[in-house]
Amino acid sequence: AAVIAAFVFGMAGNISKTKMVAATAQQSGNTIYVTYQGGQDNQDVQSVHGVATVNNADHSMGTVTGVGQTMSVGGSTGKDHVVVTAVFKDGSTQVITDTYV
Repeated sequence: AAVIAAFVFGMAGNISKTKMVAATAQQSGNTIYVTYQGGQDNQDVQSVHGVATVNNADHSMGTVTGVGQTMSVGGSTGKDHVVVTAVFKDGSTQVITDTYV
């Protein structure tokens, strides 16, 4: 039992904590806008990056570093895939928004 417990508790140490930050995406005309909203773990965010798949091609939306900052990409025809990731000071990366607009 002790060996099994040590194995189980050892594995639990490798699981990373999900960080709590968010971004919102919206479309206005043919432009997609992503706004970084921040969150509980905002102090640990180094940068936020957005990518939109528009007309079957990936387009960088740029990078923001502060709460309330917005990034955008044009050419949207509707139902385009948007993925936003945050890079944290500890070197980890996490998807914070994955949606269609």
